[in-house]
Amino acid sequence: MKLKKVDALQPGEKLGKALLNDDGKVLLKEGVALSSRLIKRLKENYIRYVYIEDSKTNDIVVEHALSDETRVKALQTMKQEFNVIKKDENLAASLSAGKVSESFTNVVDMVLTDVKGHGEAVSLLSDVILFDSYVFSHSLQVTIYSLRLAMELGYSDKQLREIGLGAILHDVGKMKIPEEILNKPGKLTDDEFEKVKKHAENGYYILKDVPNMPLLAAHCAFQHHERLDGSGYPRGITEKEMHDYAKIIAVADVFDAVTSHRVYRSAMLPHQGLEILYSGAGTLFDYDMVVAFQKVVALYPPGMKVELSDGSKGVVVKQNKNLSNRPIVRITEKNNEDISESYDMDLLYKTNITITGCETYEDITD
Repeated sequence: MKLKKVDALQPGEKLGKALLNDDGKVLLKEGVALSSRLIKRLKENYIRYVYIEDSKTNDIVVEHALSDETRVKALQTMKQEFNVIKKDENLAASLSAGKVSESFTNVVDMVLTDVKGHGEAVSLLSDVILFDSYVFSHSLQVTIYSLRLAMELGYSDKQLREIGLGAILHDVGKMKIPEEILNKPGKLTDDEFEKVKKHAENGYYILKDVPNMPLLAAHCAFQHHERLDGSGYPRGITEKEMHDYAKIIAVADVFDAVTSHRVYRSAMLPHQGLEILYSGAGTLFDYDMVVAFQKVVALYPPGMKVELSDGSKGVVVKQNKNLSNRPIVRITEKNNEDISESYDMDLLYKTNITITGCETYEDITD
């Protein structure tokens, strides 16, 4: 299967991978023929790309970082507990039983088990899911990225659990921000932006009072928008004052933010998101963490069409461990013409050939 921009879909093309919602419900089954009406619905729901069946690439397997069970459990837990925080005026009473800490600890353990068992680099595009809430989907994706980065950096299981809790709850303070501001399609006013910035402080004060919740989780919420050079918020602290957990979550948070579609802007592709991180490495973000992050995230996910320096084009088949910029590519074109017999090229061994371009949301047309 291969990725294709929804705007370029043609009626009759078949879905190569089922489209789910964040409750795990199948909205469109694998193999369904896409009609004009279904394509229109995909556009209306801000689905920018789908996997489609393709005779030359149907054997490409897209690995999930999380099982369906873990993903659904995590999202349901966030919906339930975050909404308690959002609606309950007597917050202390709602948290006093300690169930929030237990619920999220169980979810983090499930996510950690799945991430540890996932052999591939984490692929942003591996799950084509229709989410009800950006906050929930973002928090889950940041947790996956943070745990995978922390594993690469050699943190212990105890530390991984703490990092996971900090990551999955880093945006809990947004439950105190009006939805019309969080979901505003246009540019925020200065006053609105100041209200959004309060979510870091809100999160700290919510989490520090949760029974059995590590205080470090509260500090992750407090510090994930701080930057090494002091240019972040809410306190403008610098590198020495930031906890390492918050530095990890900051990297994951920015990467997922820029590579996710929002109502006010289109998403970047993974390699573009990494460029954002590298542009701030050493000043905004920890340099060693950015370098490690490149090893654990798929810059060119399976199914993506890429162009190579020798003039050929193909579709990414599989990642090479710790070398996300040199995947295995199924060559399908040469000199802008289809070839009769496609073949796989492993860029790990073809050191004289590099990826020079890939199709973005704007130019996937064939």
